[in-house]
Amino acid sequence: MVKAGRRQWFALGVLVLPVLLISVDMTVLGFALPYLSEDLAPTSAQQLWIVDIYSFVLGGLLVLMGTLGDRIGRRKLLLAGGVAFGAASVLAAFSTSPEMLIAARALLGLGGATLMPSTLSLIRSIFTDAGQRRIAIGTWSAGFSGGMAVGPVVGGWLLEHFWWGSVFLINVPVMVLLLVLGPVLLPEAKDPKPGRFDLLSAVLSLATMLPIVYGIKTIAEHGLNWTAAGTIVLGLALGTVFVLRQRALAEPMIDLDLFRERAFSASIATNLLGVFALVGLLFLVPQYLQLVLGLRPMTAALWLLPETAAGVAGALLAPVLARHIRPSTLIGGGLLAAAASFAALTQIGVTSGLALLVVAFALLSGGVALSETLTNDLIISAAPPQRAGAASAISETGFELGGALGTAILGSLATAVYRGGLPGDAPEAARETLGGAVAAAGQLPGPAGESLLAAAKEAFVQGMHVTAVVGAVLLAYAGIQATLLLRKKNSTKRESSRITVGV
Repeated sequence: MVKAGRRQWFALGVLVLPVLLISVDMTVLGFALPYLSEDLAPTSAQQLWIVDIYSFVLGGLLVLMGTLGDRIGRRKLLLAGGVAFGAASVLAAFSTSPEMLIAARALLGLGGATLMPSTLSLIRSIFTDAGQRRIAIGTWSAGFSGGMAVGPVVGGWLLEHFWWGSVFLINVPVMVLLLVLGPVLLPEAKDPKPGRFDLLSAVLSLATMLPIVYGIKTIAEHGLNWTAAGTIVLGLALGTVFVLRQRALAEPMIDLDLFRERAFSASIATNLLGVFALVGLLFLVPQYLQLVLGLRPMTAALWLLPETAAGVAGALLAPVLARHIRPSTLIGGGLLAAAASFAALTQIGVTSGLALLVVAFALLSGGVALSETLTNDLIISAAPPQRAGAASAISETGFELGGALGTAILGSLATAVYRGGLPGDAPEAARETLGGAVAAAGQLPGPAGESLLAAAKEAFVQGMHVTAVVGAVLLAYAGIQATLLLRKKNSTKRESSRITVGV
């Protein structure tokens, strides 16, 4: 294996740029919503689509774009995605109607779907030494973890000084930097013998993912209903057809034999469970800080910075620790530490718990980041180099589904507990969200408003406690699973094929 030199490490810096922006985009919009809602006056349905269409398109297109990168070249796809992402950012920033902003967010999702698998698969091509590749993936993961938490801080500062469109315009200079440095520093990499492109497989992959993602998001927003159940069943049925077609093709779009590799399939399952728990809690924590403890948005965002630091530290420490400790032990240990932090959250209260929350959330983020850095390395290492794009896309799709399921299931569970804890005569707005309860309490006379607000806060905290117990159990299971299943790789060795790499 050839050791990476200075040029390759500079290339890694270029690859981290789009990942950082994509993760910032996942969290920054929440702070801009009140401002753009006042300016564009979207309906409630349009507001939901403004928020959701980005991850909806991103999750639906990842597999297709990862496979496309293997065929046409991952650098080419990355740079094309950079152009699309930058153009969509400008369109979003200067949107004059809700429909225009929804379309721009959809284009951002399209650009993101080309960027994510391309960055991780190019790391596989650039860093052939296993130890250096772990460090590179750790840096990649640290960029993603850091971006998700920095988003609210950056968004809060921009909104205090500029108009809401500024949260999108920050993407443009970074994308320009990618387009300038990418052709110089990044090598091209693709499958030298990709075979015939199967259009029906591409259609089936979209027809599988889009209904499933839509159904999960519908459950998160409106609870389980016939529309959500029907779309998920439709997606699963089409997914079955997709799998059968891949088995029948001599040159499939996705090599299903990848899932026979224990390192590959167990790592994807571990990733999905870790993200499921983390994102499910991330949905509740900002509400707890702002609506229960009464912190200002910017103050709440700053209290989450230790979580950012822990996530970055966990990602960067993973490759260093893996030199001395078996990866399966590290992955399992990280997830078990995260499970312990979830269990600790059952002790937070309505008037106290800020310090405990900050420490536990930091431990949770660090444990998940450590484990996912190593599982991502196992995923792309298990795949043949020429299929790195497809393998990376499958990994990222698992991440997206884990996040969507975490919000839908854990969010719905917390909401159900919250509603059950409210008094029977509580206003309908209070039953919808804690924010609605705060608004409703402000319209009631003194004692009645105070009573409703106290009951709503208590009910919300009880919902967090139940969610914390479920998250702790899931992460403990994921940790034990990883320790056992990833202890030894499959004895069957895959024959590696050459990959075309050049500048």
